[in-house]
Amino acid sequence: MSCCAPDGSCSTGTGTGTATGSAAGVTTVYDVAGMTCGHCEATLTTEIGAADGVLGVEVDLEAGQVAVTTSGAPDDALPARVVDDAGYRLTGRAA
Repeated sequence: MSCCAPDGSCSTGTGTGTATGSAAGVTTVYDVAGMTCGHCEATLTTEIGAADGVLGVEVDLEAGQVAVTTSGAPDDALPARVVDDAGYRLTGRAA
């Protein structure tokens, strides 16, 4: 469930999510709806980053995008499942 209310306020305060990244691997950018605060960023960075084969995650709240760097070919089902389980909505790959 998302921590954010429909008006964009965060029920848990603003977190200090730190995005991680890596120059190696394949980076795929996804559009994600429902992210509005630092807690959203921290949640997705942690949850997606913990998956096997993920080398790095960068969340851009302003653009509504999550960049996932993987060690091999991207598996779109993985970030979609994690994003949906966290209460946000992955709407597809960024154009």
